[in-house]
Amino acid sequence: MNSVNYGPRTAFYAGSFDPLTNGHVDVIRHAAAIADRLVVAIGVHPGKTPLFSAEDRAEMIREDCGPVIGLDRLEVVTFDDLAVDAARRVGATLLIRGLRDGTDLDYEMQMAGMNAALAPTVQTVFLPSSPIVRPITATLVRQIAAMGGDVSGFVPAGALRRLQARFAKRAP
Repeated sequence: MNSVNYGPRTAFYAGSFDPLTNGHVDVIRHAAAIADRLVVAIGVHPGKTPLFSAEDRAEMIREDCGPVIGLDRLEVVTFDDLAVDAARRVGATLLIRGLRDGTDLDYEMQMAGMNAALAPTVQTVFLPSSPIVRPITATLVRQIAAMGGDVSGFVPAGALRRLQARFAKRAP
């Protein structure tokens, strides 16, 4: 049986955040309500070419989420290994996963089972997305922005500014 930790609660929320979306901010806001400290972890994978560098994504998260939950409670890190290993390194006992729909739930339940086997001291917590942000995905945001569409309703101000700057450079 695992021992129960009643000390300060650290939650770990991993993703690509490329770019940070209002859906991510929604999950971060909800996660902050159940944790004393929130570590937002940017997954860095050598085989993928993100739109924004890890440093840019970290700046977006600090700029747009710091005021939401308080910079004193927010830490932004990068990782390139298993999320549960990175969570343990920062002392997290909660692994936060956002859910938009049943498809997310099916996938996340499998992941939670595997993570529990790998790191029994880290508990997966599912947070349902607020209805207004459920359809938002970073992939769709990137596609819409790349085609000149208005993504202002899908991303926070700092991310919007960076998207506009990025795609203005690509305009003819």
